[in-house]
Amino acid sequence: MPEVRVGDTPARVLMASESRLSVEVPAGLARGRYEVQVGGVEGAASLDVGAPLVTGVHQVDSPAFGPDGTLYVTFSGTRGQRVPVSVFRVGPDGEKAPFLTGIANATSMAFDAGGALHVTSRLDGCVYRADETGRLEVVARELGTACGIAFGSDGTMFVGDRSGTVFRIGSASRVVPFASLPPSLAAFHLAAGPADELFVTAPTMATRDGVYRIDRQGVVVKVADGFGRPQGMAVDAEGALYVVDAVAGGAGLYRLRSGARRELVLAAPALVGAAFDPRGGLVVASNDTVYRLDVALRPWSFA
Repeated sequence: MPEVRVGDTPARVLMASESRLSVEVPAGLARGRYEVQVGGVEGAASLDVGAPLVTGVHQVDSPAFGPDGTLYVTFSGTRGQRVPVSVFRVGPDGEKAPFLTGIANATSMAFDAGGALHVTSRLDGCVYRADETGRLEVVARELGTACGIAFGSDGTMFVGDRSGTVFRIGSASRVVPFASLPPSLAAFHLAAGPADELFVTAPTMATRDGVYRIDRQGVVVKVADGFGRPQGMAVDAEGALYVVDAVAGGAGLYRLRSGARRELVLAAPALVGAAFDPRGGLVVASNDTVYRLDVALRPWSFA
C-alpha cells in the first residue's frame, strides 16, 4: 500500500488500485483544505475537511440559511415530544440561540422571497411562518405528515406529505394536491431548482430509491436512481443538485448535473441534509450535529 498523508498527517489506506485510492481522513484535523501526498509525491490531490459547527440539535431534514447568512436548525424531537426550543439560530462561531418555540416536531424549513422562515410540523400537518421576533402564525393546515417545503419563483409554496402527495399552496393559503409519488417510510425532502422545477426524495422500503423532478404542471419524472436512502437536498449557483445519501457503504453528499454521472463530493456517514451559505460555503447535517466546509460554493436564487 502506498503511504498517504493528508497535510502532514498520515492517513490509513482503506483501498488502493491503479485508478482509485480510498483513505480514512485522520481525526483531529482542523476545518480547511489540505494537500494529499501519495507515496511521497505532493500535490496528488487536495481535500476539503469539515468540522462540527453546532451540536445538540435534532435535524430530520436540511438546515436552512437566512438571506443574511444566519443558519437555522431544528430540535425536532421524537413523535409527539414537546421540546423547549423548536428552532435555533446559529451564528458564524457556532453559538446557537433559541428562536422559535411551540412547534411540535419541527421538520422542514424554507425561506420565502420576503425572507420569512416557514417551518412544517410532521405531527400536526401545519406550516408555520415566523417573523423576526419569533412570532408564529399558521399559514397552511391539514397537510398530513408534512415533510419537505420549498418555494417557486412566483411565491407558490410546495409541501410534501410522506403518504404520497406534494401539495401546492397558493394565494389565500389555498391548498391543492399537485403531484403524487410513492409513499415514504421516513419523509419527503423538497428542493426548488433554477428552471422552476421541484426536486423530491422519498426513501421507501426498496433497496434502491431515486430522485424525482416535478415540473410546474405537476408531471413527475425520475431523474436519478440507485440511491440507498436519499434525503435532504440543496442546489448550487450553477444549478447542480446535491443529494444526501444515508445508506451504509455509500453515505455522503452527491452532485447531480445534467448529462453527467452522479459524483460523490463528500464522504460522511449518517447525514440527513445540506445547505449552502449565501456568503459561500456549505453545511451538512447529521441528526445531532451540523458540520461546515469552507468550499467556494453558493446557493442559487430566483433573484
